Amino acid sequence: MGVAQSFAEMMRAQRGALFGWVPVFLAVGVGLYFQLGFEPSMIHLGRVALAGLFCAAFARGLPEPARPLAVAGLLVCLGVLLASARAHSVAGPVLGFRYYGAVEGRVVAIDRSGSDALRLTLDHVVLDRVSPERTPLRVRLSLLGDRSSDIPPEPGLRVMITGHLSPPSGSVEPGGFDFQRHAWFIGLGAVGYARTPLMGVAEPAGGLGVFRVRMAASARIQEVLAGDVGGFAAAITTGDRSAISQQALDALRASNLAHLLAISGLHMGLMSGVVFAALRIALALVPPLALRVPARSIAAAGALVAAAGYLALSGGNVATQRAFIMVAVALVALMIGRRAISLRGVAIAATIVLVLRPEALMGPGFQMSFAATTALVAVFGWIRDEKISMGPGWLKPVSAVVISSAVAGIATAPIGAAHFNAIAQYGLLANLVSVPLMGVLVIPAAVVAVVLAPIGLEIVGLWLMSFGVWWILAVAHFVTALPQSRSYVVGPDAAVLPLLALGFLTLILWRGRLRWGGLVAIAASFLIWSGTQRPDVLISDTGTLVGVMTLEGRALSKARGAGFAARNWLENDGDGSDQGVANARWDANSTAIMHLSGKRAVEAFKGCVRGQVVVSSVKFDPQDLPCVVHDPDSLKQTGALAYRFGAQGLEMAQTARTASGDRLWTYWPERKTPRTPERYARRNKD
Repeated sequence: MGVAQSFAEMMRAQRGALFGWVPVFLAVGVGLYFQLGFEPSMIHLGRVALAGLFCAAFARGLPEPARPLAVAGLLVCLGVLLASARAHSVAGPVLGFRYYGAVEGRVVAIDRSGSDALRLTLDHVVLDRVSPERTPLRVRLSLLGDRSSDIPPEPGLRVMITGHLSPPSGSVEPGGFDFQRHAWFIGLGAVGYARTPLMGVAEPAGGLGVFRVRMAASARIQEVLAGDVGGFAAAITTGDRSAISQQALDALRASNLAHLLAISGLHMGLMSGVVFAALRIALALVPPLALRVPARSIAAAGALVAAAGYLALSGGNVATQRAFIMVAVALVALMIGRRAISLRGVAIAATIVLVLRPEALMGPGFQMSFAATTALVAVFGWIRDEKISMGPGWLKPVSAVVISSAVAGIATAPIGAAHFNAIAQYGLLANLVSVPLMGVLVIPAAVVAVVLAPIGLEIVGLWLMSFGVWWILAVAHFVTALPQSRSYVVGPDAAVLPLLALGFLTLILWRGRLRWGGLVAIAASFLIWSGTQRPDVLISDTGTLVGVMTLEGRALSKARGAGFAARNWLENDGDGSDQGVANARWDANSTAIMHLSGKRAVEAFKGCVRGQVVVSSVKFDPQDLPCVVHDPDSLKQTGALAYRFGAQGLEMAQTARTASGDRLWTYWPERKTPRTPERYARRNKD
């Protein structure tokens, strides 16, 4: 049998199963756009568009087995164009300097920072001595210090405060999480903090009605349910996480229960399922009506309306929008008499999300939710098709919960470990004893609370809800307290997750023997991950922290300060130590690298030798030094730095600038002459 004939038979075997690849190739195009080291010009985008048109035009002229290849090329081109269009559509001014002064704006979001400080997002911003053209559309401020004299922030309230603002920072290490890109797509042009009192400028005006309802509902929940129970209940009903403590958040993360806090597919699916079942039962109780109307379609329509209401009440963030789209696809399928849960439905939902928000592909939320959903649909579809018994009737719900938790855990564990560098050792156990309670008690009680709220009896539903929430928090704290409840893994190379996804999707979507090639790709991804080499030296983008890899782990130059960079470096190393422990490893007499922290250290500096790297946390302009010097001014042009030990000593491995490129969302000052030994050699020669 010839190659062409074998290929034709292989492609014919995929009939009816190729639609699942539509979001995959669309995602390839989106991923290519975000991995570029430069912003494509109109000429580049025009060429991509022409390539897509070429694929579309010649698809019909190709033999039938080859047509999917042309469609795949078209989808990749569409992915690039969609991502570029989205990036340009959200463009807004980004603060290009450090600002200190009056900040005025309207409160459009209230949450908490990683340090547990209250945080406000403002729009309609006014900055002192900054023109409207250069003023960011939105800024985010963490309120530090004593806030007893503050006015309570309310939705829509126009406030003023004296604060420190700066452009969104780049990644803490080359190739790390790109906060500049994240801020660009959520409309943040500046971030900062304030220690002065918050003052009201004008009462809340019109608009932001849904936000006001959300915050009022959250306040009522916290009034009825105190402490973290109320904070958890408010978070899963209104999306307001500002009332839950950092201790509870850490426990939920360490026990792999943090996903219960985010309004995602689980919550949206459970809520829709409760409403759907309630409407079906209500219609069935009226036989004359049940016999004359399509009860299932009406119940599905009612559940869709309820899901839309939940989307609005929860704040409509990206994760909730994604969950709503997935649920909406399933409910619409029910309304038109199709199978509600199928791989085709998952593919439709993924395609819609990628078209509306291509940037979602780069986040862990999209990757984990669709990995879990795809795996669950595939596994339960296989159980159904193969007629595998799940036990007697009374045991089937328990079996379903166990299988669901295990499959979702296995599918999402590598992605979670890649993004968060941690594995909850008892996460499966915690989910087995917590997730069922969400479906049996917490979400139904929340629906009851919403239904009874108009007559003032929401306390009944909230009271029932509190028992389930208390149990979940208790499980989180118990599991976190177990010995070695959390282990850490090294951050993978950039190729690991795409290769893992390719293997996972090939195993599920492809028909025929080639599908087992997915196992090879999965094994290869883990092999590459196991061989990941971390940089020998890391330098923060402000020069305030240096980390050197030792036999005991990374040694940090400071025990305090630059905590965000320190925590991320250690986590990416797979090191669970805190900054103080890492600082104890630091050798201040190292001949390879020297860290000058503060003006006194610079004043006491006595010189360096060729091959040595000197990092200063303050502006430092040395004269005729043979070593490489990095200070805040030079680091503004490069971002964080990574070095490796080579044959000739320390060698530059990568900069954050080369890793992220010059994109719409990056800000780099004009490049100056680098401070290298060659520069000084030339200057001395002249």
